[in-house]
Amino acid sequence: MNKLMILGAGGYGRTVADIAEQSGYTAFFLDDNSPDAVGKLKDYINYKDCKIIPAFGNNELRLKWCRQLEENGFELATLIHTTAYVSPKAILHRGVVILPHAVVNTDVEVQIGCIVNIGALVDHGCILEEGVHIAPGAIVKGENRISVGTKIESGEVVALRQYPIA
Repeated sequence: MNKLMILGAGGYGRTVADIAEQSGYTAFFLDDNSPDAVGKLKDYINYKDCKIIPAFGNNELRLKWCRQLEENGFELATLIHTTAYVSPKAILHRGVVILPHAVVNTDVEVQIGCIVNIGALVDHGCILEEGVHIAPGAIVKGENRISVGTKIESGEVVALRQYPIA
């Protein structure tokens, strides 16, 4: 059985655990304030035998943890829900979570620590830089670069080339 240590046991952490378990992982939490956690966040150093993923809704905090974990030699998990569509021509970096019914289309790059949330759509040729969150139902039309740590809100539509790549 594959083990996955999830940092953060809040709402997003529980969502990540649900997807992880559907993907064949046994999920455990580290969290400083949750009775469901097997330890505190600082205890992460004791879990080199499993994949790990920071599951904080705060983009800056999630990205900080992704970087710290990689610097300390941990393997970040990437999770894709079975109902999501990810093009075989898309590039997903480490620590990415693609939630139910999301679409990541052709030639999209999703960098470390990004979330593509429930029903969100990222169309052809986009780059989601580190720590981006595309919220539920948001649409990012083609050929956009979404900058580090940005959140595209639920229902928002980013027009074609609104934030051009070049």
